[in-house]
Amino acid sequence: MQYPIPFDENDIQSKTAQIREGIVVSTNAAGSGHPGGSLSSAEIFSVLYNAVLRHDTANPTWEGRDRFVLSKAHITPGFYSVLAQVGYFNANELKSFRKFGHFLQGHPKKDIPHGIEVGGGSLGQNLSVAVGIALGLKRKPGQTPRVFDLSSEGELQEGSMWEAIMSAAHYNLNNLCCIIDYNRLQIDGKTEDVMEVAPLDKKFESFNWNVIEIKDGHDIKELYEAFKKFNLLSNGHAVPNNDNLDPTKPTAIIANTIKGKGISFMENQAGWHGKAPNDEQLEQALNEIRNNG
Repeated sequence: MQYPIPFDENDIQSKTAQIREGIVVSTNAAGSGHPGGSLSSAEIFSVLYNAVLRHDTANPTWEGRDRFVLSKAHITPGFYSVLAQVGYFNANELKSFRKFGHFLQGHPKKDIPHGIEVGGGSLGQNLSVAVGIALGLKRKPGQTPRVFDLSSEGELQEGSMWEAIMSAAHYNLNNLCCIIDYNRLQIDGKTEDVMEVAPLDKKFESFNWNVIEIKDGHDIKELYEAFKKFNLLSNGHAVPNNDNLDPTKPTAIIANTIKGKGISFMENQAGWHGKAPNDEQLEQALNEIRNNG
């Protein structure tokens, strides 16, 4: 199937609920994984893969496709769930998450037929990969595909991230969009206690990036509008009534989110960064997702 499809807020909302189900089902089946940050990114994944990203599940190596790089590479439950939802593989495969020999491992392995452009592991590495991909694509003749990188405020504690951010601005990579899932929690607790990274908007701006901040990173329409602005910028066009956005610069979209969003006992709890729900918790989680989705 070819994407993007026309934006429909209700449809995206329904697909986001499917992604949340996939997250809790896969981590429960594995007995491990990272549900908290996956849940906070669910709307980002859903809007991006359905209504923004140019890709074709029947032709995953299509040269004109946009590229997606999972920079915070541990949130594979969310990533794999959206790949299943859009049709790269059957959702039943999610129950084999982290099983020995299966293609859905705890951290992604490059597997373009299944929609995985880049492997990942330690934080702080993959934004540099995204910068390299964006630079290579920009130097090819013809239409320039866009590169989307999903990161987090915790990953921005890594110094290598800022080297990549500096490089992207130096090479005028207006085809690069770094999305920050800003949920303010990491495995050791609150980001402000571990290593404060605020103010993110001013830091990106000082590194010569455009900044688009989303007050509610779970608001599907607000996310889509932010991506529409990036689309204009990546095509070299100004954004009406946004004189501060420069179509020659890379763009950071800062999405304020809630860790564990959508499941009452996981929301804003750092302990759910890397812990799987047991069977009883899975049942409660699925009930909440289905009743509220």
